[in-house]
Amino acid sequence: MEISERKKKILTAVIDAYIATAEPVGSKLIAGLGDLDLSSATIRNEMAELTAMGYLEQPHTSAGRVPSPKGYRLYVNELMERQRLSMEEAEAINQSLNLKMQQLDKLMSDVGKLASSITQYPAVALAAPIAATISRFDLIYVDVNTFIAVAMLSNDTVHNKLIHLPFSVEQGMVQRLASVFNTNFVGISEDKITPSLINSAERACGDTMGLTSVVAAFAIDTLNKAKEGEAIVTGASHLLRQPEFRDPDKAHEILSYLSESEHLLGLPSADADDDIQVLIGPENVAKELKDSSVVIARYNAGDNMRGIIGVVGPTRMDYSGVAAKLRYIAAGLSKFLGMPEAPRGFEKLQIKEMTIDEHQEDDR
Repeated sequence: MEISERKKKILTAVIDAYIATAEPVGSKLIAGLGDLDLSSATIRNEMAELTAMGYLEQPHTSAGRVPSPKGYRLYVNELMERQRLSMEEAEAINQSLNLKMQQLDKLMSDVGKLASSITQYPAVALAAPIAATISRFDLIYVDVNTFIAVAMLSNDTVHNKLIHLPFSVEQGMVQRLASVFNTNFVGISEDKITPSLINSAERACGDTMGLTSVVAAFAIDTLNKAKEGEAIVTGASHLLRQPEFRDPDKAHEILSYLSESEHLLGLPSADADDDIQVLIGPENVAKELKDSSVVIARYNAGDNMRGIIGVVGPTRMDYSGVAAKLRYIAAGLSKFLGMPEAPRGFEKLQIKEMTIDEHQEDDR
C-alpha cells in the first residue's frame, strides 16, 4: 500500500520526537510542534493508519506510538535529512584523527574510542582483508619425502608450507598434482573445495597416497586465514545509559555478545558497495541484536585491507547524525591508510613445516 506524503511527514515527526525523548509519542505532541498545520484529530487518525500499516507500534492501549523496525527502515531510506557536520565538529574530529593516528599499533582501539565518544554508543572497529582466492599453486619438489606447497593469492600475498611425507613420492607426481590444482582449484572460495572436487583431482593425477587431500587442506587453511580480521569494541558502557537497556538481563545479553570478537567478524562484508549501512532491529542476523541497530561505515585500510567503523545502539537512534560522523571518520581513515603497499613476493617466504601425520591428526 502506497504511503502518502502526509503520512511520511507525520512518521518523520514521530520518529524525531521519539529519538529526542525515548517516550511514546502522542498526536497532541506532534500537533503542538506546529510544523504540519494539521489538527490533533487528523494526526491521530493518520497515526492509527500508520500503526495498521506496520510503521508505528503502540506499546500500551492508552500510550502514544513508537516507531517499528519497518518505520525506521522507511525513515533511513527516504525520510531523514542527511546531516552535515558543523565546522567545529569537523575540526574536532580532524584533530582527534591526527592525534590518534600517530601510533598505528593503537589505531583500531583509538578510532573506536573516538567514534564511541562522539556518538555516545558502543563502537566497533574492524580491519579485515578483502575476500581473496588462490591465483596460483606451486609445489616445489625437495626430495623423495619432502615438497613445499606455495599459494599466491589474488591480493598478492603468498602462503606456504613445508610438507614431510612418511613415504617416497616421485617428482613427476608432485608436478602432476601442481598442474591439477592450477586447473581446478584457482579462483574459487574455500567452500567450493568439496570432497567431490578433491576426489576428482585424485583420479586426474592418479593419486593413491592422499597427497591431494594434504594440498587441499593447505588451500582451505590458506583461504580461511586470508579472511581473518581483528575486531575491537570500545565504549560498551554507553549502552547502559540508554533507557532501552535498563533491564539487566537485556543489557547483559548484548554486552556479552559484543565482548566476543568472533561475533563481530560476522558483521556485513567489508567489500559491500554502500559506504554506510544501517541494520535495524530484526534485520540483524544475531538474535542478541534483534532490539538494536547497527550503523557501519567502510574505509580503505590499504595493503589489500578494508575496514569498518560502526556503532551499536537502540533502534531509537539519531541515524542521520551517527551516519554523518562515521562517514567523516571513515573518509579520514581512508585518506590516511589508503595507499597500497607493493605486492609481497616469494623472497619474503617464511616456511612453516607440516608433516602429513600432523595433517591426518588435524582431520581427526
